[in-house]
Amino acid sequence: MSRKISPFLLLLYILWSTELFAQNLSLTAIGASEKETKTIDSLGYQSVFQNFTSLDLEVKNLHKRLTSIGYIENELIDLKKNNDSSYVANFSLKQKYRSIIVEHRGLVDLSILKLTGYLNKKQQLIIPIENVESTLQSINSEIANRGNPFSSLTLNNITKISKDILSGSLSISDPKSRTIDQLILKGYEKFPKSFVKRYLKIKTGQTFSLEKIKEKTAALNDLVFANQIKDPEVLFTQDSTILYMYIEKARSNTFDGFLGFGTNETTNKIEFDGYLDLNLTNNLNYGESLKLLYKSDENEQQTFDLKLNAPYIFNSPVGVDLNLNIFKRDSSFVTVSQAAKINYQINSKHVVSAGINTVTSTDLLDLSTATITDYKSNQYLINYTFTKRQNYDFLFPLNFVFDISTGFGNRSYENTDERQANFSLNTFKIFNLNDKNSIYTRVSSQYLASDSYLENELPRFGGINSIRGFEENSLVANLYGVLNTEYRYKLNNTIYIHSVIDAAYFENQIANQKEKLFGFGFGFGLLTKAGLFRFNYTSGKTENQKFRLSDSKIHLSLTTRF
Repeated sequence: MSRKISPFLLLLYILWSTELFAQNLSLTAIGASEKETKTIDSLGYQSVFQNFTSLDLEVKNLHKRLTSIGYIENELIDLKKNNDSSYVANFSLKQKYRSIIVEHRGLVDLSILKLTGYLNKKQQLIIPIENVESTLQSINSEIANRGNPFSSLTLNNITKISKDILSGSLSISDPKSRTIDQLILKGYEKFPKSFVKRYLKIKTGQTFSLEKIKEKTAALNDLVFANQIKDPEVLFTQDSTILYMYIEKARSNTFDGFLGFGTNETTNKIEFDGYLDLNLTNNLNYGESLKLLYKSDENEQQTFDLKLNAPYIFNSPVGVDLNLNIFKRDSSFVTVSQAAKINYQINSKHVVSAGINTVTSTDLLDLSTATITDYKSNQYLINYTFTKRQNYDFLFPLNFVFDISTGFGNRSYENTDERQANFSLNTFKIFNLNDKNSIYTRVSSQYLASDSYLENELPRFGGINSIRGFEENSLVANLYGVLNTEYRYKLNNTIYIHSVIDAAYFENQIANQKEKLFGFGFGFGLLTKAGLFRFNYTSGKTENQKFRLSDSKIHLSLTTRF
């Protein structure tokens, strides 16, 4: 009589049988002595395996690890099977070697060997056994960075010279170094060649090092008119090395203007003021920039400022800065300032410059006063600028700017010559608290040092680009300092709101005036297709004055990039 077996019972039987025969394997490794066994145990090898293949691989790895820590003569005596699931590996560790003296025979530059930290005063390279592999890798990497990317180091003729010291000779394959034979620009073929040579410091004939080239090309992201699309690539042939750089031209021209209005304290009428700021950059594909500023404000003051920057003149390491500034105040005076400087860009962030500035001021009044008169001055200028960008942020692409300059020279008027010195500082920094919150701080100051002062030579400040809440260029001083602060909060990547807290101190020796100023308010910025639109509402006051809404200023500006 036959009996049928339930399929469910059959499945249980198969699973139980599989579990019964799929037993884990265990490994125990021992040495020739108790001390050797402790050394092996200290390596922390794996002891449980699902199959013999993985167990055998762990035994081989254990042999290599013993070799790497100095037991280069260790042997696997045997691998015994105790029972169905247990194996014992018997090792003989023998002598442990502490270090190896590497004979380099001048094959590797000593400056590379010094980087390892194992080159002694006798120019001997003595490497601890456990660090041999990593040290050779670091040497080989540095050789590749210095122009030989296909080099390979090996240790040969390893011999025992004492109880725990070995000796070996270094050999290197493909010792021929490579240089950049050709440079090809992709994407923006008209990228200024002078910037490749002077700004990036990359040129043909230069020893090839891909790591250093990547470090240099990263500076492309600090340029306003160009970006790096992707990392550079290299094509090796039998007798040449071709470097490919991938660059795109960026929109770098900007147009900026603002409209301001407020109530005139005398007439109680609303008055308007504004300015035009045009910046043309790299339109001729030389990296040049032309800046034009025209400003007219409610105090019947007009400013015309033209700046030209031409970097790397005739492919040389120096550039030229030219500046023409004309300032006219109603019918009182007009001042013309001309400056010429030679600049040197140390790297993508640091620039130094030096030059000369000449100023001619003409009194337009029929009756000259003691404080406004014709004068001429000549000064020698020195300037240093540091710039750090954060290109990932479309609203605030500049993170830190530090600009300091000084000038020394003479000023003459009415047959009188006087020595003068001028110091100015303009710096700002954005402290990013997180993705949405940041704090903006700016310090600007200027000091004119002289035995006597004329009203038409004093620095002017006040307005949206100085202390906010005051009329444009309404404040005159021989010494002033302004602190601007904003707490900024991003609603998203295109909108932010901010506070306005400004403070200033100035001195005017002509008027025997020393005063503290404050500005408070709020504003917002909106990134649109047309550009960055900014709105500021601020109110200013002196130290002993109360806030009055009638003195508040509203400033609107739009910065367009094209």
